[in-house]
Amino acid sequence: MADHSIKGKVVIIAGGAKNLGGLVARDLAAQGAKAIAIHYNSPATKAEAEATVAAVQAAGAQAVAFQADLTSASAMEKLFTDMVAVIGRPDIAINTVGKVLKKPMTETSEEEYDEMAAVNAKTAFFFLKEAGRHVNDNGKVLTLVTSLLGAYTPFYASYEGMKAPVEHFTRAASKEFGERGISVNAIGPGPMDTPFFYPAEGADAVAYHKSAAALSKLSKTGLTDIEDIVPWVRLLVSDGWWMTGQTILVNGGYTTK
Repeated sequence: MADHSIKGKVVIIAGGAKNLGGLVARDLAAQGAKAIAIHYNSPATKAEAEATVAAVQAAGAQAVAFQADLTSASAMEKLFTDMVAVIGRPDIAINTVGKVLKKPMTETSEEEYDEMAAVNAKTAFFFLKEAGRHVNDNGKVLTLVTSLLGAYTPFYASYEGMKAPVEHFTRAASKEFGERGISVNAIGPGPMDTPFFYPAEGADAVAYHKSAAALSKLSKTGLTDIEDIVPWVRLLVSDGWWMTGQTILVNGGYTTK
């Protein structure tokens, strides 16, 4: 019988320095993970990555940080091979990388489109590719997408549109990796109370998002709190392994499919 606990497992988290990724790293360390590789995108996030490394180590796990722009296949391959060389092959691979753009289609430039495609879709594809090459048998793979995949809304075409392919990548990867006992899923949080959310939204939009979920009044902020997503991550990379090939919207009733 395969061991689906977190205890003793090796983990890689793309975008693991701060916000949801950082909280997931801390949580998995508290659950007994053996070692965690924490990726961060740019030197501006180095201090936060180091703080997360310190917190993981304080919880008793080995931790190492890697900086990389993951919008190329070669960079993604290097991240995984460097991680394996330092702490071993991962049992759990989690991708939280993403970028939001709220803008009318008529005002979106080709440069913006290409960046959204690279960060949200291309990165996810090559993360899944390298996870398939490096994750141990009976491992767990998880990608963060968005609850806007269940929305009928303007202005997010380049964001939700570039997260939509990840549903298909997830299904394909779950079929391809399933014979090795690897589960592959995606979680779509609702608008989260993080620094990424507010710059894209005006005051009226913020007020709407804070009241739109069925359970908004039970949230600290009205938005999806990152603490509400962590238990779902923990479940899907452990005892929830029988769920695979799915995109699960975790948003307090903000959208549904």
